[in-house]
Amino acid sequence: MDTTSDTLDEALHRLHGRGPEFREYLSNHGPMAVEALVHRGRAGTVHRWLDAYETRLEDVPRPRARITDANWREALGDPARVTDWTAYFSHLIAGRPWREVLAQWWPRLLPGIAGAATHPAIRVGHAVRALTTGGEDAPRLSELAHALGYWAARHTLLPFSLDPSGRAAPADALAALPRVAERNVMPLRGYAQLAGTPGWLDTAASLRVPEDPEAVRQRLSELVRAATLHYGAYGHGDGIMLVHAATAPNAVLRTLPALPQELWGPSLAVAWTATAAITSIYAADTPLPPPDASSVTDEEVFELAADHGDAHVIKFADTALDVAAAAEDGDDRALAAVLNAVRLIGSGD
Repeated sequence: MDTTSDTLDEALHRLHGRGPEFREYLSNHGPMAVEALVHRGRAGTVHRWLDAYETRLEDVPRPRARITDANWREALGDPARVTDWTAYFSHLIAGRPWREVLAQWWPRLLPGIAGAATHPAIRVGHAVRALTTGGEDAPRLSELAHALGYWAARHTLLPFSLDPSGRAAPADALAALPRVAERNVMPLRGYAQLAGTPGWLDTAASLRVPEDPEAVRQRLSELVRAATLHYGAYGHGDGIMLVHAATAPNAVLRTLPALPQELWGPSLAVAWTATAAITSIYAADTPLPPPDASSVTDEEVFELAADHGDAHVIKFADTALDVAAAAEDGDDRALAAVLNAVRLIGSGD
């Protein structure tokens, strides 16, 4: 994290004057992308990147009615109440330690991770990393309130229940997932097909969720790695949407240290369910070889992603570099997955 400047705080302050979505349903990726850029040493590019990105954003929606401890259930999952939710979480975080607020609300929000294509949960993961690595100042605390408020407003339950209780490792379970029949659809239409896809529920339930918290952390790391490498071969199914199969569980992984350990197992189960759903909806049916990454470094790959400019590419590269950092020497598949994202996603997407 670049601690020599206030670049991230300045960028977050700018972004908090804008709504969490634009053009009715597209997520504002600004807070996530600028956090990734600063964290990866590209703070000098943040304001220039934001100058271009901010032109597509919209004003903060008007508030509707005050959310309280007594009536919050009525507003859960109502996107029209997003500004009310932000005000509610801002009030909570102003009066209590943010980790305490997060621990209380994480199990309430976690079942709705599918909302807005998992973007709210990803935004929370970036906010938590900013707080834990860069300090607990006002703009970063405010960003956590905005992220939690967005998640509460877009809270969406999947139309099925899933209890991952098998014996499969993440890579094996991911590779075995069947695809839905109707492709290139919006997430809700895709989610609706999953339970009726032959073999999907059984395959999705085949993942093993350990009991030991450290084993859970390791298994979640394996899931992020498997989803990242899977993108390298299958990302051409939908270059943009499939990145969330990796960035969503990584957001959960980044949040684990700030949560009570009893929440880690359920977090893995929900993160896997989201990854499995996104994969079956958006991954290609057959693999293609990713670009060659044997001659590039981690830093060069992230620089390439930053110069490309698309927020999805930046965030996916940020996750892939986490994977690459833990890989064995000579394993450049995570970097190749980023090069695939650069190839598949247009700079204006």
